[in-house]
Order: sequence, then C-alpha cells, then structure tokens
Amino acid sequence: MDHVDQALSTYLDLSGGIRRSTLKAALIGIVLMAFASGASAESLLPVRATGSIQVVGPAGPTHAWIRFCESQPNECRVDFTQPARISLTPQVWATLTQVNERVNSIILAVTDQDHWGVLDRWDFPDDGLGDCEDIQLLKRRLLAGAGLSQRAMRMAAVIDEQGQGHAVLMVLTDRGDFILDNKRNTILPWRRTGYAFIKREGTNGRSWVALGDQPAPISTANR
Repeated sequence: MDHVDQALSTYLDLSGGIRRSTLKAALIGIVLMAFASGASAESLLPVRATGSIQVVGPAGPTHAWIRFCESQPNECRVDFTQPARISLTPQVWATLTQVNERVNSIILAVTDQDHWGVLDRWDFPDDGLGDCEDIQLLKRRLLAGAGLSQRAMRMAAVIDEQGQGHAVLMVLTDRGDFILDNKRNTILPWRRTGYAFIKREGTNGRSWVALGDQPAPISTANR
C-alpha cells in the first residue's frame, strides 16, 4: 500500500493542482483490493495461462512517441535490473484490475485533435483529459510506482475493431500477455481483444518490435 500511495502522491504533485481534489478523491480508491489476501484474490486470476504474443522483428515507433521520449526520457529507458516478465500473483492481478478500472473511470477520453489541436501527441493526462496512449501511460506510472516492473509493461500499437489506430498497455507475465485498455475495464489476454497487434516497445532497449505483418497506423488517434 505504501508504494501505491507514494505513486499516487507523485502523480497528484505532477498534476500541478489541476482538478486536484477531484483526482485525489477518485484515485484514492485505486488500490482498495491491491494487496488483498491471496485466498480472496485468487478467483480474480485468469483460469488458465494465455500465450505470449510473437515478436517478428524490429519496428519503428511513432513520431509522437519519439517526441514523448525527448521530454520524458525516464519513461522510455529500459532498466535491465527489472524482470522482463511479471510473476502474476493474485495481489498483482488485483492491482492491475483496480488501476485499470479506476483510471478509466476518472480520465475523460478525448482525441489529441480536440485536446491539443494536433493529430497525435503522447503525454500524461494531468488535466484529467487524454486519449488512449495518455491513459495507458498513467496506468503504467501508477503500476510502476506500486513496484511492478516497468520493463514488463509495454506500450503497444494496435488496429481496433473500427480499423483505427489505438494504443494499449501490454503486461508481459509468466502466464502470458494481458491488455489494459481504456475501452474496457476487463483485462483480457491479447488473443481475446479482437485487435490486430502491430508493434510494441521492446524489452531489450528503446527500439520497438513488430508483432505482425499488417501496416502500422501512422498515429494512435482513437480515443
């Protein structure tokens, strides 16, 4: 709990007081079940392990990601002292679930065009507004603050059910790869999302890796 509280405080400080009371009241519930007992949380684990998605080669990040890394280099570096996969315990599953649900509930999804007046920009939703990648970045920040390996939580670009570019957070675990998404509160194995997975951050450096042979979207503009 202490690690999550620290991560929460850090985020609230970064938000510069914008909607501070609203954000604090909503985010304070992020980890109500995060460190529940293993027995009570066991039922939350996936019934069976899911497979890991196949990496097929190198890939280039979006231009918006490159600009994000220039302003937030710590978010893009890979710490090789961290594991490349997370051990998916009941406590970890509960933490993932709570963070996914709470952040989805408090950040208003808007496109970058409506928010910033540009097609694609990656940033933290410190004003309570953001599109898909902004929301996933906040989830990762909170989860990393809770002690989860950032190296095992990779931003990924997909094609969604509407045929549009979309960003999700892919959590690499010893039970397979799972997807945190702002379009749904349920965390699904990657195979069950219905998305075409294009590329994600690599775990061995700042380069991205390709996950399929479909053309990559030029942006993740879908909120």
